[in-house]
Amino acid sequence: MANTATRLITLIMLLQRQPNQTAAQLAQELDVSVRTVQRYITMLDEMGIPIYAERGPYGGYALVRGYKMPPLVFSPEEAVAIYLGTSFLEQVWGHLYQEAGRGALAKLDNVLPDEQRREVAWARQALLAIGMHWTDPNLSAPHLEKLWAAVHERRRVRLIYRGRSQPEPLQRDFDPYVLVHGWGWRYCVGYCHLRQAIRSFRMDRMLDLVLLDQTFEVPADFDLQAYVETEPYFQRQVRVRLCFAPETALLALDNRAYWDTFEEQPDGSIIVTFATPELEAAASIVMSHGYLAVVLEPEELRELVRERARAIAARHVSSDQMPEKQ
Repeated sequence: MANTATRLITLIMLLQRQPNQTAAQLAQELDVSVRTVQRYITMLDEMGIPIYAERGPYGGYALVRGYKMPPLVFSPEEAVAIYLGTSFLEQVWGHLYQEAGRGALAKLDNVLPDEQRREVAWARQALLAIGMHWTDPNLSAPHLEKLWAAVHERRRVRLIYRGRSQPEPLQRDFDPYVLVHGWGWRYCVGYCHLRQAIRSFRMDRMLDLVLLDQTFEVPADFDLQAYVETEPYFQRQVRVRLCFAPETALLALDNRAYWDTFEEQPDGSIIVTFATPELEAAASIVMSHGYLAVVLEPEELRELVRERARAIAARHVSSDQMPEKQ
């Protein structure tokens, strides 16, 4: 629903394009009541926008002749937000909006006054966001544009997809509803006809994708937010408690931004907590610290780390036990 500021700007544009509109006509255009339109007119008058009412069968509200909306003006902070937001968009979705974003910035460069230009130049030197992807975004690039078109045009696609720990890929017909960027990965969420259910597919696991001529409609009751809140891929559902002994406490301190909680103990040890979407991800984080951190909970993670440690030890046998190379 449009907010009041948006409707006020729309009202000015309506009167600028076609003067002498009645309150009823304006109310219909804005999808509000006549009383609300009258309140908006009063607000604009108090803001110094020259609107007058003309009586008679052909009368209505109009702007004073010759009045035009002022050119779009940004504060220095607003200009910075647009520039940084465009850069962020490019990092998240790559070439999908790269050309459009750079075109928009080129247009802004032509109209920004010196004060905004200086603030933007400072921000581009002083504020930097990197590492939006944990993996190579180019792995999903071949299918991103096709999926965007499929979502936009509501066209079914045919996927060749290899799921996690799935040796053989499967063909799936899929209705793509939305594109999602989460935890550094790009996903597409929609209806999988093979499983006959809503599913998430990671783009870098798509081996092939073809747009079909069949179209679809997104169900009226599809709620993306509700789906994301229940889908393990997008949730940190495994909560982990780790203990760093006094001699390794500095490691926990140096990486304090990683932890959800951080508790220094009387003996000099440190207990931290963090959350991950699944046990496998938690095990990878724990084992990245080697023997320097001990899992306190959950017990399932302790057992998984033990299994992984035994498997690693078995693979790293002494050199005289290694099989000879052929």
